[in-house]
Amino acid sequence: MKKISRVFYILIVAAIFLGACNLPSGDQGQNASVTAAAQTVAALLSATPISGAATVPSFTPPPVPATLTLIPTPIITNTPLITATSNCNVAQFMADVTIPDGTIMTPAQAFTKKWRIKNIGSCVWTGFSLIFDSGDSMGAPASKAISDLGPGQEIDLEVALTAPTPAGNYRGYFRINTNGGVLVPIVNGSQGRSFYVDIKVQVPVTSTFTLPAPVVFSVTSVSYSASLYTNGLYVNCPSIIANITSSAAGDVTYHWINAPGTSGDVKTLHFDSAGAKASEANVWYVGPLAPGPLWVAIYIDTPNHQEFAHFTVSPCTGYP
Repeated sequence: MKKISRVFYILIVAAIFLGACNLPSGDQGQNASVTAAAQTVAALLSATPISGAATVPSFTPPPVPATLTLIPTPIITNTPLITATSNCNVAQFMADVTIPDGTIMTPAQAFTKKWRIKNIGSCVWTGFSLIFDSGDSMGAPASKAISDLGPGQEIDLEVALTAPTPAGNYRGYFRINTNGGVLVPIVNGSQGRSFYVDIKVQVPVTSTFTLPAPVVFSVTSVSYSASLYTNGLYVNCPSIIANITSSAAGDVTYHWINAPGTSGDVKTLHFDSAGAKASEANVWYVGPLAPGPLWVAIYIDTPNHQEFAHFTVSPCTGYP
């Protein structure tokens, strides 16, 4: 609309200019009018708009679009998406039932290690096995079958081991394997995958102290001495004394035995310490016609309960 108005103005001014040209040439005032009209047309044709007229905005070319960079199409492969670990087969370490960590063992000592494990997964364990994983095996089998175990149930897994011979610290790691050969994660286990046995082997210290032999109270020996006893009608009768040796302090009880087997009364000897003491004299009034051989002996009742050697004697030379 603004463009049409501007053309309209130009046409009016051109008409005025043409009319002026047809006027007589002798009139200087008219020449001046023609000159003014020409100046007016020049002003209209200039870029500066007449005051009060509508302005025409200048044209600004649109910016050149930026160069587009094509995004390469992603290549689809068969790599599976990363998913959360399945909760089907999961175990939890509960406790060391035997052989706490750091237990001291002697070289080559046999022992049984036992762990308490719980099935905290959603699947039943069937055909699972306990396997040695790493560290010191200590004679452990490579694999040992595990009994069937349902979800939420516990089991004590045990293995027979032998401590190494050299002194030192030893540790062996064990894991649980499914029937499909998949290792089961262990909650509360070592690095979330295993459990272990940990021992310390020490060489026992040999003591050089020797306990004294216990003192045994006993009669160790008996010896005899004889003399002749005469009293009235009893002439040259045998009188025998026993010399009793004890190993320690204590009371010794004894009695005499005379051939052919008669026994005397029980007597007592008290020993303050080890040593020898003489018994009471045993005077045997035996007639000259008594059959022989004649002998006497001492019998120790306590502590030995033993009869010692016989001592041969002669009968009295005088006897009523």
